[in-house]
Amino acid sequence: MSDFRLALEQAWLKKGLIACVLRPISWIYGLLIWFRRMLYRSAILPTQSLPVPVIVIGNVFVGGVGKTPLVIALVKQLTQKGLKVGVLSRGYGRHREDALSVNALSLAKDVGDEPLLIARSCQVPVFVGKNRFQAGRALLAQNPQVQIIVCDDGLQHLALNHDLALCVFDERGLGNGWLLPAGPLREPWPMHFSASAPIISLATSHQLPQQPQVDFQVPRALAKIARKSDGSTQVLSQFSGQKVQALAGIGKPQSFFDMLRAQGIVLTTTKALADHDDLQAVTIDPSMGDVLCTEKDAVKLWQYFPSAWAVPLVTEIPQALMDIILAQIGPKLSSDYGQQTT
Repeated sequence: MSDFRLALEQAWLKKGLIACVLRPISWIYGLLIWFRRMLYRSAILPTQSLPVPVIVIGNVFVGGVGKTPLVIALVKQLTQKGLKVGVLSRGYGRHREDALSVNALSLAKDVGDEPLLIARSCQVPVFVGKNRFQAGRALLAQNPQVQIIVCDDGLQHLALNHDLALCVFDERGLGNGWLLPAGPLREPWPMHFSASAPIISLATSHQLPQQPQVDFQVPRALAKIARKSDGSTQVLSQFSGQKVQALAGIGKPQSFFDMLRAQGIVLTTTKALADHDDLQAVTIDPSMGDVLCTEKDAVKLWQYFPSAWAVPLVTEIPQALMDIILAQIGPKLSSDYGQQTT
């Protein structure tokens, strides 16, 4: 991760000199956001709907907040309820913009790292595309059994209508509370729908005083097992006392390193990369010990370093939140897409 990016991310956490200098640009950005929303509200720009309920899981804090484990947990828990689920994603970091089906053999450069991880973890139909509506139509055309779509990110994608939005934060909360580029927010908070959207925090502790009013605390944890590309596994605690190096290209790499250390693992080196970073140029010295990385990094890293160990980040959605989700989407499930579930 570049020194400039690190400095900017630190500036976003307080109302210091850098943030104050950038504040006038944030006002212009805020006007553009308001004008864009007005175009959609007045139907000058169209909002289109899919024939099945759509749940959006997203964030207003720019960059990653670690919501992919939450997406995976929701898809799995909906599937356990007997629902046929599909997933849509922009596929950040991919080299294409057209709608494309994702499967376990897809390449991250074509579909994005997060959609590939979701497809491998959940084994449900996953489509990526810049135009979420077109990607959704393609998904339903190939998978007519799908009853509900979970959209990974997309709070700011106003061209696709959604039935329920879940807004996710990590321990950084709202940062300094300012819009880009003076702060980390993609749009003003509270958002236009925040009164009805469940607010979820993935944090176990909070760094900053500016926090949203959280409805559900859904902390992440490391899985007990690490896995290699060949399917072999090792209990995470067995890495204690060994030489271990860690790599993370997620929104907040330090959180992954801290969780490893909390398990008693001593890290000889750490590599903090930008979210969705291309790992082809990453240099790894095998003499420095085993490599531990997140599952999201592994879908790219295994192409170049198959002996790396992936450590999943796992979470479980509280029953109270699942009750809200099912209450919202249950009446909207169409018999055309399977048996109605409540």
